[in-house]
Amino acid sequence: MTTTPGATPTIVLVGHGMVGQRFLEALAERALTATHRVVVLCEEPRPAYDRVALTSYFSGRTPDELSMTDMEFIDTHGIELYVGDPAETIDRAARTVTARSGRVFGYDTLVLATGSYPFVPPVPHKDATGCFVYRTIEDLLAIEEYARSRATVGAVVGGGLLGLEAAGALKGLGLTSHIVEFAPRLMPVQVDEGGGAALLRTIEEMGLTVHTGVGTQEIVVDSAGAVTGMKLSDGSELATDMVVFSAGVRPRDQLARDCGLTVGERGGITVDEQCRTVADPHVFAIGECALAADGRVYGLVAPGYEQAETAAATIASDEAAFTGADLSTKLKLLGVDVASFGDAHGTAGDCLDVVYSDARSGLYKKLVIGRDGTLLGGILVGDADAYGTLKAFTGSVPPVAPESLVLPAGASGGTQLGPSALPDDAVICSCHNVSKGTIRGAVTEHSCTTVPEVKKCTKAGTGCGSCVKVLGQLVTAELEATGVEVDKGLCGCFAQTREELYEIVLALRVNTYRDLLDRYGREDARGGDGCEVCKPAVASIIASLAPTIGASGYVLDGEQAALQDSNDHFLANLQKNGSYSVVPRIPGGEITPEGLIVIGEIARDFGLYTKITGGQRIDMFGARVEQLPLIWMRLVDAGFESGHAYGKALRTVKSCVGSTWCRYGVQDSVRMAIDLELRYRGLRSPHKLKSAVSGCARECAEAQSKDFGVIATAAGWNLYVGGNGGATPRHADLLAQDLTDAGLIRLIDRFLMFYIRTADRLERTSTWLERIPGGLDHVRDVVVEDSLGICEELESLMAAHVANYADEWASTINDPEKLARFVSFVNAPDTPDPVVGFVPERDQIKPDLPLLSIGMRRPAEDPADVLEGSAQR
Repeated sequence: MTTTPGATPTIVLVGHGMVGQRFLEALAERALTATHRVVVLCEEPRPAYDRVALTSYFSGRTPDELSMTDMEFIDTHGIELYVGDPAETIDRAARTVTARSGRVFGYDTLVLATGSYPFVPPVPHKDATGCFVYRTIEDLLAIEEYARSRATVGAVVGGGLLGLEAAGALKGLGLTSHIVEFAPRLMPVQVDEGGGAALLRTIEEMGLTVHTGVGTQEIVVDSAGAVTGMKLSDGSELATDMVVFSAGVRPRDQLARDCGLTVGERGGITVDEQCRTVADPHVFAIGECALAADGRVYGLVAPGYEQAETAAATIASDEAAFTGADLSTKLKLLGVDVASFGDAHGTAGDCLDVVYSDARSGLYKKLVIGRDGTLLGGILVGDADAYGTLKAFTGSVPPVAPESLVLPAGASGGTQLGPSALPDDAVICSCHNVSKGTIRGAVTEHSCTTVPEVKKCTKAGTGCGSCVKVLGQLVTAELEATGVEVDKGLCGCFAQTREELYEIVLALRVNTYRDLLDRYGREDARGGDGCEVCKPAVASIIASLAPTIGASGYVLDGEQAALQDSNDHFLANLQKNGSYSVVPRIPGGEITPEGLIVIGEIARDFGLYTKITGGQRIDMFGARVEQLPLIWMRLVDAGFESGHAYGKALRTVKSCVGSTWCRYGVQDSVRMAIDLELRYRGLRSPHKLKSAVSGCARECAEAQSKDFGVIATAAGWNLYVGGNGGATPRHADLLAQDLTDAGLIRLIDRFLMFYIRTADRLERTSTWLERIPGGLDHVRDVVVEDSLGICEELESLMAAHVANYADEWASTINDPEKLARFVSFVNAPDTPDPVVGFVPERDQIKPDLPLLSIGMRRPAEDPADVLEGSAQR
């Protein structure tokens, strides 16, 4: 069938990725979908999805959840969407496009959004079995299947954004992972030598091996043609079962070349400032396939969106031009924040660098400053919270000294500029070019009162998402400035904050959730069931105050059982295949040979996977829910107790061997770690708590990355607080030094109870310390100087907790009524969950997970048989 241009003009879009979808939305915004027939030819077997978040598939996000295509939008605007049916040829003279299915579409306007393809270095055996690229959902499905069945070691060629994400994905699949980068540092485009060094240290600490300054010479294969290794340019050879190429991309411009459109010397369809091809006014090119008028091919989504909007505006006869784009980026790679903005490498003449570097914490911050004080650009590694504000100040002189902007929060001289300091013309959302003034206008002129409303009104925050935090701050500030009372309540059930609810529970001795909701909840929530936000939050408050307010400290008692998070329901962490982990407490990491034998025998008898963790204890994975009581009966009999790995409570207190064994140790760190862990075990808090004790300044226990960490000195102990590893690392701050044993414990008691009293729901100590007014200085005044006169009460609350502690698992296995909950099926208590399965790996087990493969409808014989929801005109 051939359709030709007629009374209804036709727009054909070739390619349906993120930029293609944005183009369709721009057409709809200009009402062009009402006056034009719109046809979309999509090569992949599914419509547009979030390729920026592609790696989130490996953390449980499904292809459906990655989708950016609302089929109601497609239906409403009569868009004809053909998936799995790419364009194969273009006849510019006849103005037709022929798809793989044989369909031929006439067009008045053709828009090419074909994107890019992965560059694979031309090395021998690059197409061998076990070689993959990292670009689409289908690529990820293939990588996952091969990693599960045939590989134990994986190597990624390329140390850029996708390369690091690919390496993290392989590690998450259980493979030993290597990264091979030809440049002398990781992410050479985004970061400089200092930033690369900080990033390298952090990534190597995660267990990945990095090879920089070397290239891939050859893929080594066996007699069957499967990968067995790689030969590198320095003469070394790397043994690996799997190779993932992520060495950059190239514009997909072959379709344009074949039909005679002009392309750049290094690729890319040449377009003018309206994104119209220079060779044919009826053809546009947008996104990664386009060579823009400034001579660049843009590989970021934000410039692609701008090009999509420019093309749509031009088709609608509106004035628009794409003359270039901001290449600023904020990324989270393997949990590490990396950001660069403006002239990050200081290429402008006569500029200065202001640098803060902390190699121990993996922090690196650099600002590029002009001689007149203008902020020209910067690089942030390990902590990019200030990215939104700093980026908006680029091109202007910040209101404070630049050196104060790179110092961490809480440091002497450090300054945290909020978005309120930005001018109205500062761009907050670069994906959609939304200024601070536009966001303020959404609140003041369009009556938006929430971030979702402002997103819908302005599109800010709907692209990469890096501006959402600043967006929320601006909305709150603008509402408060206009006299609107901002609802800071915990949830829809309570108008009070978590801190206010804590004070109510403590002062009035409210010891049940029902009583609190019915007496102090919002009017329309009283008598109801509450919600999934406030129930576990209140449960935590009641548990932390249980001895003082007369409540049961056992989280599965009565009403408390129904309030808990999913992990607390079974006193165990739920794993990805429906099984649970078993984590006995090993205070200070010290364990006897007999204890090791007991754990080994239990793991052997129940077929559990065992792992020594970074918290210096032994985790056992793969227990079915009905096995948990049987396992814990044996553990409790051997003297073990719950490690609370499932709860928002103290996890571990790590230690080095200290002065007992180490020739550098100046204090007995093991004894102190055991004392602290036994004192604070079971302490429920707004978020999990981690601690460590180092026996000397060499800091082998990494105490300065913990919520509260202790380092021995010749005169006693130094106490650090507010540290954090994980996804948002933060170096702990020194609270007090040269403390005695009793003085140390007294300050930790006060610090923890003050944190539990004033923190928000799910707020780590690191975030709390930066949020609380006055920061570290205020906390020091309260817990050291007793400026509020509450230290005696804080100590009393902790003493009550210590005196009334009881092991949750010991209480559970001695109560037949409590044991009845540990079944997979209430109506068939003796039946195990058939979905929970395992396969062998490295002489242990791992979850047997069915591969997720969601297919879209393939091209049909009938040209009218397009995706459900399209309209025929």
